[in-house]
Amino acid sequence: MAAAQGQFSDHSNGTEGTGGRDGEGEGDGVPRAFRQAVEALRTARLRPEIEIDPTPPPKRLAPHAYALEAAVVDGEDDLADGRLVLLHDPSGHDAWQGTFRLVTLVRAELEPEMAADPLLPEVCWSWLTGALEARGLSYGEASGTVTRAGSHYFGGLSERRPATQIEIRASWTPREGRGGVPDTAAHLAGWCDLLCQLAGLPPVGPGPAHGGPDAGVVSLPQRRGPQVS
Repeated sequence: MAAAQGQFSDHSNGTEGTGGRDGEGEGDGVPRAFRQAVEALRTARLRPEIEIDPTPPPKRLAPHAYALEAAVVDGEDDLADGRLVLLHDPSGHDAWQGTFRLVTLVRAELEPEMAADPLLPEVCWSWLTGALEARGLSYGEASGTVTRAGSHYFGGLSERRPATQIEIRASWTPREGRGGVPDTAAHLAGWCDLLCQLAGLPPVGPGPAHGGPDAGVVSLPQRRGPQVS
């Protein structure tokens, strides 16, 4: 199982200490709740097909940010990839209805029979919400877009078959638990379930509590795995 990694944004000074007074770090201005949420991301245990690495977080979306990028890998093929950003504003944010926000971009190339399904956007959105709900996660203010883009190749690239990529951009507010800290490790695991769903991997576990097939997520035809162009 892969362990998550990541880094603080420049706003968070990139320091590692915890503790301090008034909910902040050791004199560095980083709130304790944010540090605890980040630490949960860093120590999360994920499926072995997931490769996850640090990536520079955005600097203008919130006072504190932390980012990860991940891919579902089969040999040398990336079946799906994405980016997950944790934002934190200790003062709260009206649009978020909370002090934390998770923002994501995920994408994958699809098989022709899946790409042609007219319900594809609705189904892909259900994969996101279903992945969170299957893990019993409480969240609010979810919003996003599902984009389907097709590519046709000509000239020197004409031997390549047409390709369709699905892209999900979304954000949601994780409900805060004890000490004002959301269960970010579980949200990360749910997000990785979404990546694996897009990649065509079977779910882990027998039922809804483990993201299994009865978790209320709509299905499309099973993907065949990576194809050779």
